[in-house]
Amino acid sequence: MGLDSLDVFLRTVRDDLGLDIAIPDGADTALGDLPGWDSLNLLRLVALLEESGHRVPVHRLLEAHSLREVHTLVKEYG
Repeated sequence: MGLDSLDVFLRTVRDDLGLDIAIPDGADTALGDLPGWDSLNLLRLVALLEESGHRVPVHRLLEAHSLREVHTLVKEYG
C-alpha cells in the first residue's frame, strides 16, 4: 500500500481506524485532539503501518504529535 502521499495516508488512517479526520486539515491536529483517538488507535496504527510494509519504530511513533509527523516517519523509514 503506497502511503507516500499525505492525502492517501490520511484517508487510509481515517478509513481503517474509523476516525473523523479532516483531509488535509487534520494532518496538523494534535493526536490527543483527534475525535476518538486513544491508545488502542495507536496500536491499530502500528498494525496498519506494519501490514502495509512500513516498519516505523514504536518509540518514534510515541514521539509524534500529529498525523503529519507520523506520515513524515513513514516516509523516513520507508
